[in-house]
Amino acid sequence: MTECCDSKTSGCNPPKKARCPVNGKKYASVGVKTILHHLSIPWRKSLTSQAYCFCADANCDVVYFCEDESIIPKSDLRTEVGIKESSPERAVCYCFGVSYEAAERDRNARIFVTEMTGQSLCSCETSNPSGRCCLKEFPKQ
Repeated sequence: MTECCDSKTSGCNPPKKARCPVNGKKYASVGVKTILHHLSIPWRKSLTSQAYCFCADANCDVVYFCEDESIIPKSDLRTEVGIKESSPERAVCYCFGVSYEAAERDRNARIFVTEMTGQSLCSCETSNPSGRCCLKEFPKQ
């Protein structure tokens, strides 16, 4: 695993899981830094010191939720969350602007992204709404 995607080298603790207050499924934590990079108007959103999690369910409108069960829906973000969309043009790699369709069509896209993350030239923590490496989201080839 590359440095940008390895929580041990970024000083983070391993992800904590919590249940989404809307769908009841467990999801991993996400840093406030990540959330701030995706909010439409971050200066108007008061984020507390509680732990936040990223809801990866495509059928759930919640993107982030907090321990107190407060939520941040898709409508509060400036970023389209690829995992929650069905369009072939949805983002699969936010760092390098790779769409799902491009990754499916051209295996070199995954090779390129793998090489870039291997050189720590990605910015997954802030670019990807999940705060994690996008490589697991790439289509299987």
